[in-house]
Amino acid sequence: MRALICGAGIAGLALARTLGESGWDVVVVERSPEPRGGGYLIDFFGPGFDVAEATGLLPRLRELANPIQGVEYVDAYGRTTATLDYARFADAVGGRLLSLMRGDVELALYETVGDPVELRFGRTVDAVEQRPSGVVVTLSDGTREDVDLLVGADGVHSRVRELVFGPEREYFRYLGFHTAAYLIDDPGLRERLGGRFALTDSIDRQFGLYAVRGGGVTAFTVHRSADPELPDDPQRTLRECYGGFGWLVPDALAHCPRPPRLYYDQVAQIEMPTWSDGRVALVGDACQAVSLLAGQGASLAVTGAHLLATELGKGDDIPGALARYERRLLPLVREKQAAGRKTAEWFLPRSRARLLARRGLLRAMRVPGLRRALGGALAGRSFRAPHLGSAA
Repeated sequence: MRALICGAGIAGLALARTLGESGWDVVVVERSPEPRGGGYLIDFFGPGFDVAEATGLLPRLRELANPIQGVEYVDAYGRTTATLDYARFADAVGGRLLSLMRGDVELALYETVGDPVELRFGRTVDAVEQRPSGVVVTLSDGTREDVDLLVGADGVHSRVRELVFGPEREYFRYLGFHTAAYLIDDPGLRERLGGRFALTDSIDRQFGLYAVRGGGVTAFTVHRSADPELPDDPQRTLRECYGGFGWLVPDALAHCPRPPRLYYDQVAQIEMPTWSDGRVALVGDACQAVSLLAGQGASLAVTGAHLLATELGKGDDIPGALARYERRLLPLVREKQAAGRKTAEWFLPRSRARLLARRGLLRAMRVPGLRRALGGALAGRSFRAPHLGSAA
């Protein structure tokens, strides 16, 4: 069997890895000219943690993890107003939590993709023609690939989804925020930050800084915006939005680069009635984006890729495998999306009253019973990683 996967992010590489191990001939195409790396810090827990453990990826992820002690909310002068102890947060999910740069999760997967997988950077999918026995895929470099399966793992703004399922506007649910992230190489700034993970305790917009492996500092921002359209100049937008902030923000803004070194996007979810059409399927944020408000996007990407590969390993009925994959995972994704929408108010408060309420919630995390209840809510329903069957 031969598969073409569009997108060399977490979902695409996880799927390529497991399909390759199952005997599939796999081609992965990626629009970027090289592995992207970088990104922003994520909390990796829940079902994806279980899958990483079951598939042997967890030891490498532990090596790449960032030792975060806790989160501090700070005022305009850098004084701490509230804290979240990561030891307590980890305890809430049974200790099964890693703090990782999104690019490092991709790195761990990239390192373990075997010889059956061919990676082609600097190209994407331009056209798709479905036939009874397979799919003919035309790439942006003009080459044509005859495959048994095409998978779109190309993110929220998926090209494969657009070509096969229709315009993005039909599935895109904007949540009212814009977000950005970039890496800063400034030893002086890192020293002043002191190894902390700090977020401004502010209304309607938030600026975060945290030290990462390798000596750098990552800046992370999120702000409310009624307009979902992306700005023409995101660097200028960030400087205008956060120009009045104190603490270390002015220095961090002075280091703000332009795209592509600056990641800037909407905070959104993708909601679809079905994730497959014939021999074309979607995985990861292309069909199940839950947004940073919900967390676990990387965890769900690994989970979805593993489940899809497992179902494909059960036989030659590709449409049937795609239907089973969707049926098993869709309820969990819907649960996480709903939870993400509910967290918007405390994630980024609209008012002083909401800000104080968030501080109260953080204090509640110190109570063991409430901490365990919150951990159950965060992790959600369990997902047992199925054993990978024989090659399709």
